[in-house]
Amino acid sequence: MLSNLFKKKDKEEKVLAPVSGQLMPIDQVPDPVFSGKMMGEGIAVMPDSGSVVSPVDGTVVMVADTGHAIGIRSAQGTEYLIHIGLETVALKGEGFNVLVRQDDKVKAGQSLIEADWTYLGENAKSTVTPIVVTNGEGKTVRPEAEGTCTAGETVVLTVTAG
Repeated sequence: MLSNLFKKKDKEEKVLAPVSGQLMPIDQVPDPVFSGKMMGEGIAVMPDSGSVVSPVDGTVVMVADTGHAIGIRSAQGTEYLIHIGLETVALKGEGFNVLVRQDDKVKAGQSLIEADWTYLGENAKSTVTPIVVTNGEGKTVRPEAEGTCTAGETVVLTVTAG
């Protein structure tokens, strides 16, 4: 119990880009669920290539049956949703090759899903890929980058838990 008095209260977590491309503020995502932050605070990427990778070390807590979304819980306990494109659930799994399963341990930068960006660009409303903190109560979520980002390399968010 006394050890709790001496623990650092704020825990900061650096979140890497889940895809490579052009960053955009979450409030500019052309979908009211994300732009209105109903799912949580975060950032989005207009992808240009490559796999979807884990933004943090953690555990896969959810993989959508259609492969269009994945949830990761970090060691710190923060939960991240990566939603690949907009209205991509309607594609019924086409354009996605899921490489992990629920309960898998993952490392930051590890490939999670291969996305066929050409197919998604032709068949989805948008390829914009939001990443949001879904359990942000008591946490500060701060965007860290602008412009372009590289999957698994660019720090795009800092999440601080008090």
